[in-house]
Amino acid sequence: MLLEKEAFFVDTLLHYLCVNFTHLFSMIQNIRIAVDAIVFGYQNGKLYVLLIQQKFGTSETYWALPGGLVGNDEPLKEAVQRELREETNVEVNYLEQLYTFGDDVYRDTRNRVISVAYFALVDSSKLSIKADTDAEHAQWIEINQIPNLAFDHNKIVQKAIERLKAKLTYQPIGFDLLPKYFLFSELETLYCTILEKEIDRRNFRKKILSFGFVEETDKISVHNTGRPAKFFQFNTKKYNQLLQEGFHFEIKFA
Repeated sequence: MLLEKEAFFVDTLLHYLCVNFTHLFSMIQNIRIAVDAIVFGYQNGKLYVLLIQQKFGTSETYWALPGGLVGNDEPLKEAVQRELREETNVEVNYLEQLYTFGDDVYRDTRNRVISVAYFALVDSSKLSIKADTDAEHAQWIEINQIPNLAFDHNKIVQKAIERLKAKLTYQPIGFDLLPKYFLFSELETLYCTILEKEIDRRNFRKKILSFGFVEETDKISVHNTGRPAKFFQFNTKKYNQLLQEGFHFEIKFA
């Protein structure tokens, strides 16, 4: 009697597994997590993004954003910092999470890959880029000359540009793209370049200086073709102090 019950249980289990095998198999996920970095730089009145040229398997060479798969025990931010370092020789201390891209299940034809994108602003004049690992070339590409990129990276870059434009109005992030000492005209041109429009320079100067964290220095520009102009600097300590006191940065453009 006991053997008959055991046999019945085994038959029932086998029947259940056979009927539900396809359903159970479909529940097993095979999704990979990647990180991509959008690093903006600025020089001579032009906005750039850091790209790598990479060969994917046997296919042709494509330009792409620096990035790659996340290790099993690797935090996302450490992964994107590692990929940047390995593929471009760039070290970035601060990266802001931009967006997660994965609604297009076929964004990578090789596997189902979800990408977490980060963006950063750097003074590109201080960086020495060098391609390594699976990157054949690394280069600063002007924003309006970006070619067709691998996967959905053009879409990712566009999302980052939109975030950059928006943040200019509520956070003084433009200073991250400039050298420590800069001419005020360079700051004005930077805003015009990113926003892709002219601004009221006189009102802009008055507004920025009224905040108190942009300071005029005693350093004089020797390359200015017009009358000598003084350099300015961003006082990070002063800005952080103002934040603690409840300061809210806001600047509007018509």
